[in-house]
Amino acid sequence: MRGFGRRIAGPLLGLLGIAALLVGGAGAALAHNVLVSSDPPDGAQLATGPSQLTLRFDLPVKESFSTVTVVGPDGKHFEAAPAQVSGNSVQVAVRPLGPAGQYRVGYRIVSDDGHPVSGAISFTLTQAGPGQGVSADQAPGASGEAPAASDDQAGSGGIPAWPWILGGVLLVGAGAVVALRVGRDS
Repeated sequence: MRGFGRRIAGPLLGLLGIAALLVGGAGAALAHNVLVSSDPPDGAQLATGPSQLTLRFDLPVKESFSTVTVVGPDGKHFEAAPAQVSGNSVQVAVRPLGPAGQYRVGYRIVSDDGHPVSGAISFTLTQAGPGQGVSADQAPGASGEAPAASDDQAGSGGIPAWPWILGGVLLVGAGAVVALRVGRDS
C-alpha cells in the first residue's frame, strides 16, 4: 500500500497545483466593474423626472463605447445626449419625462481594463410629466447598439465560463493519466 500512496502523491499534488492556479488566476480575470450606486437610486419613486442620471461604478470607466438609455413605460427614449464619463461615473442628460410609470435605465459601459459590463436599473415616475420621448432610432447615439433596458442584461458582467471549462478539461485529463498509471502499476 505504501508504493501505491507514493505513486499517487506526485500526480495528486500536480492536480492540486493546477486547481490552485486556475482558482487564483480566475480571481483577477473576474474582477469586473460593478454598479455601486445611481442617482436616482434603483427603485426610486419620483414625483418629477430628473434632468440628469448618474451611474457610479467601483472602477474607472472608459470614455468611448459607454452608452445609457432611458426608456419610458410607453417604450419611448428619454436620453437627451450621449453618455458622459468622468472617472467612475457615467452621466446622461434626460429629456423631460412623459407618462407616469416605470422608467428603465439600461447601460453598457467598458471598464478601464476593457471588459464590457451591461445592466439595468429602474425608477417610477408617480406623476406624468410634460415630455414626449422619441423612438430608439431618433435617440442620441442611435446606432442600433444602444443597450436594451431589459432584466436579462442585469448582471451580465458576471463570471465567464471559460476558466471552469478549461479547469474541468485539465482535471479530467489529469485524472485519466493517474488512473492509467495506477492501473498499469497494479
